[in-house]
Amino acid sequence: MNESAAPDAYPRGIKLGVDVGTVRVGVAVCDRDGILATPLKTLDRNAKKNTDVRVLAALATELGAVQIFVGLPRTLKGEEHASARMATDYAELLAGALAGLGSDIPVQLIDERLSTVTAHRNLHEAGMSSRNHRKVVDQVAAAGILQHAIDMQRARGTDVGSRVFAVSQTGLSGDAAAGNAEQAVSGNNVQSSENGRLQ
Repeated sequence: MNESAAPDAYPRGIKLGVDVGTVRVGVAVCDRDGILATPLKTLDRNAKKNTDVRVLAALATELGAVQIFVGLPRTLKGEEHASARMATDYAELLAGALAGLGSDIPVQLIDERLSTVTAHRNLHEAGMSSRNHRKVVDQVAAAGILQHAIDMQRARGTDVGSRVFAVSQTGLSGDAAAGNAEQAVSGNNVQSSENGRLQ
């Protein structure tokens, strides 16, 4: 379930960008002034147990994030297919995991056409070999998603995207989510890029 973002001044502070894939989930972060998005982490996607969703929720609360943008893949014609449904489902799970931690950080879907293609091109232009792209491409794609969102916020002077709310928090709320939060952040399914540190 989602609704258009209210036309109010957008939140100021640390924000996260998320690129959802079937195998990996890229995460990016921006500075408190919302100027520059940088790659942060790559999570291994676990669609059965959703441990990566809890990792991300715990990370967002730990960083004091004020907003999370999840990329919504659309075709060049603006159509939504299976990958868009997957991103929407993930955003709903994330909203549920945050609620389970007692957090009200808004999760918003934002158009991300060609973000992964652009990420691969940028890495190639930076001199990284194609075989090494997989380690960081999801993070770079997430940074592109987040940069697009914060640039639009500044340009429009208002919030962007569509906020997503949890449909069901079964398995992700209450003690289960809270109990796994701290352990999840330091778990083995998190890979950090060298460029993914907050400054």
